[in-house]
Amino acid sequence: MNTVFRLLLCAAIAACAGCTHFPAADRAPDRTAASEPAPLLLISIDAYRYDYIDRGLSPNLEMLARHGVQAASMQPSFPSLTFPNHYTLVTGLRPDHHGIVDNTMFDPHLGKFSLGNRKAVSDGRWWDEATPIWVTADQHGIRTATMFWPGSEAAIHGHRPDYWRPFDDSVSADQRVDQVLTWLDLPPATRPRFLTLYFDAVDHAGHKHGPDSPQVDAALRATDVALGRLLQGLKQRGLFQRINLIVLSDHGMAAVPAGNTVLLDDLLPLDQVQLVSEGIVAGFNPRSDSAADRARFAAIERKLEQPQRHMRCWDKSRVPARLDYGSNPRVPQLICLADVHWRIASRAKLAAKKDPPNLGNHGYDNAEPAMQAIFIAHGPAFRVGMKVPALPNVDVYPLMTHLLGLPAAANDGDYDAVKGMLKSAAP
Repeated sequence: MNTVFRLLLCAAIAACAGCTHFPAADRAPDRTAASEPAPLLLISIDAYRYDYIDRGLSPNLEMLARHGVQAASMQPSFPSLTFPNHYTLVTGLRPDHHGIVDNTMFDPHLGKFSLGNRKAVSDGRWWDEATPIWVTADQHGIRTATMFWPGSEAAIHGHRPDYWRPFDDSVSADQRVDQVLTWLDLPPATRPRFLTLYFDAVDHAGHKHGPDSPQVDAALRATDVALGRLLQGLKQRGLFQRINLIVLSDHGMAAVPAGNTVLLDDLLPLDQVQLVSEGIVAGFNPRSDSAADRARFAAIERKLEQPQRHMRCWDKSRVPARLDYGSNPRVPQLICLADVHWRIASRAKLAAKKDPPNLGNHGYDNAEPAMQAIFIAHGPAFRVGMKVPALPNVDVYPLMTHLLGLPAAANDGDYDAVKGMLKSAAP
């Protein structure tokens, strides 16, 4: 392309700071053929609380909401943590049913699981209690691509996405967008029809500085700029009016003052239990199956199930039914849930932490207002300018399988509850 033509092209693209931001745009392939099925792009903005959009810092997201479908909020599944809810979104199953019951878990056959344990994260046995949508798509000849999504690094039931990247938080938001656009530039025979994209800057800022901090506002702006980069790239490719976009979050974020810590050491002898997790949800198992260890654990349970300051504790068989939690073998025998604005920690955990305590967190009761997420959908399948009531995040999966023409695996969602947002369901 000669220099003069390049300058003319750049001048014609509104909101574009320069053609160098969109290297694939030189080709500007036509994606408008009516015979080509509409792709579906699922975008997660981690920890984008349902009311963040009201701050006026996300103009691109607001535009999608105005010209598409916006839910009042979206309720996460319990616990309102990242891995459990991202897997719920692509399986339609609550964590208790798909097996990713926490960001930190213990399985007697598989050992320990945590976000930083790459060996566990890439082991399909942790994930195979469910069938994510990319596996079903692969089984039916639909190509898929995941730009970071929990579960996508593992071979689940023998399948992986056709294109995927191992998680690397040093990959910038712009680089993530450009990777998705590059996949969409592939020839039709190899081009994915279902894709995911994941942004995490809002979550990082919310944890470190709290949800009401200027750092969160800056992350909201930066993430929306990256979203704008994506939308501009889609427009250049003739795809913006042809692709179905679902933009959502996994959960919200609550402020947690530095001193608001329930100290486990003051409540139970930690050397007499297996401490599985701490944070917002603390989990404990008996140290062993011996009669003595089980008797000691039963006494600890009786004590902690009494009213506690700033947290509630239950044996897994007595977790409130509305939380849909406790039947999976990976759920620890005793669960303690912090009240909103509090955390649960051991002195050893606090001593090992080099940085100051996080001033924001999530994982709380999924009915808490601060835990509610966003849901916005835009594209040829969706009605325009529609606002819908709050929905549970399990309903996203059957909506996506419908859009892709796939049979839904057994799930906890309800397609009938969300089909009204589609043009095909309009009266």
